[in-house]
Amino acid sequence: MITIIEAISALNPGTKVSVTAEDFEQITWHDGNPTNITKDQIVTKQAELKTAYDTIEYQRKRREEYPSIDDVTIALAEKEEGDSTMWDEITAKRQAVKTKYPKG
Repeated sequence: MITIIEAISALNPGTKVSVTAEDFEQITWHDGNPTNITKDQIVTKQAELKTAYDTIEYQRKRREEYPSIDDVTIALAEKEEGDSTMWDEITAKRQAVKTKYPKG
């Protein structure tokens, strides 16, 4: 869920605001809401941010299953020394993860 404050911050990054209990009736504008942000604008921005977040879900899932940077570094070093066994395994694993979680 994209919070009210996240949406407001996306609409006006410098605004000073607080929200109680994710309630539109409990928004306190500490700077007087100089850009006159409305509830409709906030709701629209929440939907936009959620769509953007959902669009890259595959990236978050891939990141969890990809080989670690340490493993990749070791595999590259071993490949440079003439043994590509670990590199081939990592390449296969990355491809399997990409197939499992295709781009949007």
